[in-house]
Amino acid sequence: MTNIQKPPADAKQTQAKPTPPGIVAVEVRVREEHAGLMRDIAEALGDPARETATRDFLRAQTKPSKSGDLKALLEAAPLEGIPLDRPREVAL
Repeated sequence: MTNIQKPPADAKQTQAKPTPPGIVAVEVRVREEHAGLMRDIAEALGDPARETATRDFLRAQTKPSKSGDLKALLEAAPLEGIPLDRPREVAL
């Protein structure tokens, strides 16, 4: 005969709740002083009344630069009036 132990009575309380469809858990590592801010952002994204405005603002602030490379960045820079020619330096 095998000895089967029953799980403790509070075992159901420690089990994770099922996650609603379309929701994922995300773990991030930030400095301690930013933890509250990250919680506030997550809360705002989960609030239907604030979700769109929060998402649009965050996307606008974190949009990657479209400059491409250094050459494209220099070509787009406003360099009018800046002297780009200089005398050649001679090494001694």
